[in-house]
Amino acid sequence: MGTAGPTTAQALQFADAYPPEDLVLQTARRLAEEVGLPCVSPGSGAALRLLAAAGNARSLVEIGTGTGVSGVWLLRGMRPDGVLTTIDVENEHQRVARRIFQEAGFAPSRTRIITGRALDVLPRLTDRGYDLVFVDADPTEYAACVAAAGRLLRPGGVLAVNNALAGGRIGDPAARDPETVLIREVVRDLRDADDWVPALLPTGAGLLTAVRR
Repeated sequence: MGTAGPTTAQALQFADAYPPEDLVLQTARRLAEEVGLPCVSPGSGAALRLLAAAGNARSLVEIGTGTGVSGVWLLRGMRPDGVLTTIDVENEHQRVARRIFQEAGFAPSRTRIITGRALDVLPRLTDRGYDLVFVDADPTEYAACVAAAGRLLRPGGVLAVNNALAGGRIGDPAARDPETVLIREVVRDLRDADDWVPALLPTGAGLLTAVRR
């Protein structure tokens, strides 16, 4: 029997790069890098695909379309008749994502692409109408997006929040910059809430996940 030891940075990097990405995802990632847009790591993408597949998800909300990296991962985990509603303020990014979704083989009916500020769009979506909500947007809006997810998710639905490790600063008590403080509060509030079952996954930039009771 092997001896368990602490997980090394090298092991975490291996795990995060473990899921292979095809040409479509590589292209979407390259286009994001060209415009300086961060996107989920392969490990985080695979975790999102797993969450969508495990829940047999049919209806998803993504806050932060980007160039379609996370959207492709989510769509590949959903049911074949599932619909991804994805929201972003940048129409140009969504134009790229629309092409990426098409190149990945998804019919236009599989996505509902909405241009606008998430906090303006979310109130128009159906209460308890969604199986998964993925938040990958401005950290200053995380708390409001999590609150909206509590309304949008059916019981047993899943919330996932990207960048939950705040650039590695989440566990540093000396890190008191506004973004880290806001993310730390969201992580703490979900941990302490009675109506969520949370877990913080150390993949990519950190993926805060929780199931709605």
